[in-house]
Amino acid sequence: MALVRWQDWDPFSDMRSVRERINRLFDERFAGFPAPTEETFTREWAPPVDIHEDKDNIVVKAEVPGMKKEDVSIEIKDNVLTLKGERKFEKETKKEDYHRMERSYGSFVRSFSLPSAIKVDKVVANYKDGILEITLPKAEEAKPKAIPIKIA
Repeated sequence: MALVRWQDWDPFSDMRSVRERINRLFDERFAGFPAPTEETFTREWAPPVDIHEDKDNIVVKAEVPGMKKEDVSIEIKDNVLTLKGERKFEKETKKEDYHRMERSYGSFVRSFSLPSAIKVDKVVANYKDGILEITLPKAEEAKPKAIPIKIA
């Protein structure tokens, strides 16, 4: 067994060697692939939605950051709430060899079944800080009613 002096030993040399091998593998595997284009980053996506209910309303909150109110439409038909919109691809920015795109672009459609007892003419939609909030008031027949119990 050979003795190695502490000063000459590099505990990270094996990790660097593995990293270099992995980099070489990826360079060989993806050589010749075209550079990313607008189509690469334009794909189907859907904004996350929260729905909650209280005694008077059903409230739908959708995350649509960076979109204008003109880019989103809301429709209620046959007791189905439909959200439609499109987030358009922005011009890419490159700075020194750094390039990264993680946000999704393209059109989306989300549909939710509603109880039949919604006051459609009283529905209100607000957009603030990237959150679209839709308040759907319940009709009187949909609100819970307390039934008193009689003792005989």
